[in-house]
Amino acid sequence: MDVTNFIVASDASKEAFKTATLLKTLDVNALIFGEEGVGKRSLAKYILPDAPVLEASSHNELLAALESTREIVILDLQNSPNIKKLIEVVLKNGVRVVATAKKAFVDETLDEIVSVKFTIPPLSERTEDVAVLTQKFIEEAYVLFSGKKNFDTKSFTPDLSENANSLKRQIMVHYLLHDVKDTELMQIIEDFLCTRLGSNSDYRKFLYLYEVPLINAGLKRYKSQLQLADKLGLNRNTLRKKIAENQKYLEG
Repeated sequence: MDVTNFIVASDASKEAFKTATLLKTLDVNALIFGEEGVGKRSLAKYILPDAPVLEASSHNELLAALESTREIVILDLQNSPNIKKLIEVVLKNGVRVVATAKKAFVDETLDEIVSVKFTIPPLSERTEDVAVLTQKFIEEAYVLFSGKKNFDTKSFTPDLSENANSLKRQIMVHYLLHDVKDTELMQIIEDFLCTRLGSNSDYRKFLYLYEVPLINAGLKRYKSQLQLADKLGLNRNTLRKKIAENQKYLEG
């Protein structure tokens, strides 16, 4: 189930959506906690669909908006340079607020204006949502890249480091690079390196960009270091050394 881009498949997301639906009927202020990419903004907009959306870091713009609106969505409240002033203006003008913040954000003064607080768990704790989101992003990529390739979800390990943000990026990059030519791949690496070169050890520093994908691909294909060393024309000890040097980048 997709509600204003918020996926409702797991028990945790259903509970969050249930709370958001209740808040649509109540004239109270709310604060939604969670990591980046868990759906905080989507639920905030679901609660106040017609309200302007502003970043808490845009302090002056936010204060001006609070003078001319009856309800507002404030994103990333932890980035506000002056929470006290923000609370003061909200109370003075009687503006209804639905805000979002990082999970670890704590400010007891917010209790003056916030009646309801709830947390959206990370995708790593919402397995059913990951499956639905993966399919959603695959369909978007399929359309964007002219449906050139079916996506193999069986061998797919979702990147949930930034929740839906990293998952979507991972799938889009997968589709983008499927038919990439060697010259295009070299151009991508060249663009990546252009702003990063500058030390006296750049050759060794960036050698992992070649070695890591080569080792990962080889281990996937040949299933053993012995076979891979033979195919690469390397001594087995040399391969082991390279694996050890690049351990933090290697899969598994």
